[in-house]
Amino acid sequence: RSAVYQCHGACAEVDSDTEAVAGKGFKLGCISCKRRSEVRGEASVEWYFRPKGEADFFLVSVSMNDQFVDRVDWNGSKRSRDIQDASIYLLNVTFNDSGTYRCFFNRILSYENYEYNDVVSKVVHLSVVGKATRGTASIVSEVMMYVSIIGLQLWLLIEMIYCYRKIAAAGEEALREAANAEYLAIASESKDNCAGVQVGE
Repeated sequence: RSAVYQCHGACAEVDSDTEAVAGKGFKLGCISCKRRSEVRGEASVEWYFRPKGEADFFLVSVSMNDQFVDRVDWNGSKRSRDIQDASIYLLNVTFNDSGTYRCFFNRILSYENYEYNDVVSKVVHLSVVGKATRGTASIVSEVMMYVSIIGLQLWLLIEMIYCYRKIAAAGEEALREAANAEYLAIASESKDNCAGVQVGE
């Protein structure tokens, strides 16, 4: 599940996905937006990992058992020391990658007369599965999409029937008016003819 819950300028804080598929790649999202985008800042980032069932965290980049060696790519902010997106990409995910990940932003904000140090942490609880599963939100979203399409088609059908009946009624009314007009014209002509006959006699 992904949710946008905070937005500052061009930066939006989005929750990371939490379910990875074994043997595939997976993006661990970690975004921390500055409250004031105009303030100059620099940030460093560190990722920690606690395996499922363990008590301690260790640095992802210096795993004692080499679990993440050659399997982690930077997927965050590029060409900037003002890091706001610290996402990383795990290659060839294994079941041993299940656990809790935590990224720390150590940000220094430079104001006119002073500097402010801000530390922000984000947590991702990752589960690794054998094959992709569809979340409830995805299923509900798809069902709602089909319901909306069916509802729209029904509404269009009702509109078409209504317009057809309206046009048909207008046509019938026009035919009645034409018939009445023709009848009145014939009656008037007959009356004129009768008056002419009487004058002739």
